[in-house]
Amino acid sequence: MSHEQAERFANLLIGAAVVGAAYYVLREPSRRRAAWELLRHGAGGTVPGWLLAEALRAWNAAAPEAQRQPAL
Repeated sequence: MSHEQAERFANLLIGAAVVGAAYYVLREPSRRRAAWELLRHGAGGTVPGWLLAEALRAWNAAAPEAQRQPAL
């Protein structure tokens, strides 16, 4: 089996696992609600933090060396 075939097989296997997990979670309302809450809380904390870190990196990249802020 070549490297490319192994990667393709692994991608298919991971895709099948994701579809199976999504079916399992979305099948029952209680799991669906729990998944939605986890997604909301994860996105609510992770995305703003990532955006803040990216803004700070961009600010530091544009600033002269003497005015750079410490990284988060």
